[in-house]
Formats: sequence, structure tokens, C-alpha cells
Amino acid sequence: MSKRSGVERFSVSAPPELVREFDEVINKLGQDRSKAIQQAMRLFLSEHRWVDGPESGGCTGAIVLIYDHGVHEAEEELTDLQHGYRQVINSTLHLHIDERNCLEIIAVRGRVSSVKGLIDRLAACKGVKQLKHTVVGV
Repeated sequence: MSKRSGVERFSVSAPPELVREFDEVINKLGQDRSKAIQQAMRLFLSEHRWVDGPESGGCTGAIVLIYDHGVHEAEEELTDLQHGYRQVINSTLHLHIDERNCLEIIAVRGRVSSVKGLIDRLAACKGVKQLKHTVVGV
């Protein structure tokens, strides 16, 4: 690895199909590969940096999940869980995607350990298809 002009060069190994798809997207956006990888790295760091903070420290953010409400007891389990974490949940927005699928956006603020616990428990709920969070330390 060499350092020149305040940058560090490194190589990355990736499956060819992933590289092709990545290049297609960045070309459509008018970006170059280096800038896009830097942006992806910054996003990755911002999404995960709060995890290394002190468990007793504070954080704030949003949890977005998609779930199948047709799965037996999925809604009840999610609702009961959210009631158990009301000390960190500030607001919840519920959207109906189609006959079976719902999207929830949960605004959170509180202790890192509590928010981590909520995320882990939500991810384990029946019917949850996808969970994404954006949380930052405060």
C-alpha cells in the first residue's frame, strides 16, 4: 500500500457479477468507482460506529422493517415487543405495502444497550423479512 497525495491505494476482491452491477449503478449516477467506494465506506462506518460506543451511552435513529402480517401472531409479537421497549421508542409509522406485507419505521432514542436489544429482538420476530437500522451515538 502506498500513500500519495493524502490517499491510500488498496485492492479489493469481489465477484465479477457484483463489480459489473456496481459499475452499472455508479455509471448511471455519473460517479467513479473510487468515490463510490469511499461513500460506501463512510455509510458503513456511520451505520456501525455507534455499536462500539459505551453500552450506557445514548443513541438515536430509526429502525425500518418489513414483515408479513399473514404469519401467525407476527403483528401481536411485534406489538408486544415494542410495548416492552417504550422507553426507547419515540414513534412508530405503520404502512400497508400490500395484502400481506407491512412496513414499520420505528424512531428510537435511548441507551445503546436497549436499542441493540430492540434491534436483535425485532430481527428474530416471526414474519420479519427485512430489517435495516440507522443509528448514531449522541
